[in-house]
Amino acid sequence: MFRFEHIEYLWMLVAIVPFTLLFAFYRHWVTESLAKLGKPEMMRELSPERSSGKIWLKFFLLQFAFVFIVLGFANPQIGTRQEKVKRQGIDVVVAMDVSNSMMSEDIKPSRLARAKNFVSHFMDELRNDRFGMIVFAGKAYLQMPLTVDYSAGRMYLKTISPRLVPTQGTNIAEAIDLARKSFVKEDTKHKALIIITDGEDNEGGTDEAIEAAVKEGVKIFTIGVGTDNGGPIPVGSDYKREEDGSIVLSKMNPTMLRDIAEKGKGKYMLLGSGKDEVQTIMKELGRMGTKDFEEYIFTDFDDQYQWCLAIASILLLIEWMLSERKFYGLKRWA
Repeated sequence: MFRFEHIEYLWMLVAIVPFTLLFAFYRHWVTESLAKLGKPEMMRELSPERSSGKIWLKFFLLQFAFVFIVLGFANPQIGTRQEKVKRQGIDVVVAMDVSNSMMSEDIKPSRLARAKNFVSHFMDELRNDRFGMIVFAGKAYLQMPLTVDYSAGRMYLKTISPRLVPTQGTNIAEAIDLARKSFVKEDTKHKALIIITDGEDNEGGTDEAIEAAVKEGVKIFTIGVGTDNGGPIPVGSDYKREEDGSIVLSKMNPTMLRDIAEKGKGKYMLLGSGKDEVQTIMKELGRMGTKDFEEYIFTDFDDQYQWCLAIASILLLIEWMLSERKFYGLKRWA
């Protein structure tokens, strides 16, 4: 198994794009400035040894070195040993709404940030239960299948954002169907689905999805995120607006979420700080009983960061040793 210990550092790789654009702009400015001093042929005669191709090569060596430094900070790890473990617990899938309305800040720092905080606290309380994650908006996707590797769950949790689901909307029915298919079908109990959403703009079809899930022994809990007054939906540096220019206010739909929980034989909760809701839902899950299951998990991981840093060091050394003079034997650097 391969994983990054600190996956959040990978976001630093985004800096490559502005660095490249800035360098390209700088090279263009240099070229234009030299053109003002004299004809290009004359300027080349004044500095015949200088190679523009090697300048770009040195820049890309620095870029690749930066990539491997970032990978080193993220610390890639390889699982080296598996163990078969026997556990008693239940299967729990969390389905998290990642539609744009979840970025509303009517609860601080945002609905999505508060939801992720709840899931983090929830995983802290899990012991022997298998845990899976689904993200949904207009479509639903399995972010992590059922596992007892909670460290992987925390890693995946950090990556959750509206960018994961390009199709907007709130398709709760598809999230329920996907969760139902993620559970072991032969088991008709010990299965819980926790839906975290503001419930806005639900696309329908939930009654049929709930009925199919309940028949297979799934209990559905809903956690509402947001306020009755609502809040604007961030869109870039502005907010989502109506055609007349007025700001759209996204409001939570508690009535629908209560209805889903009631039909799903579970419970509805309004998300506050997160800790109280975690204790409440752990009590509810404790009443469901447990089952025996076996699973192979990786227990040892070897750090690989040193290889990334070694490659970065070699690239930096090559860049430092490489002059900007032309290779006369290679015309391509002319």
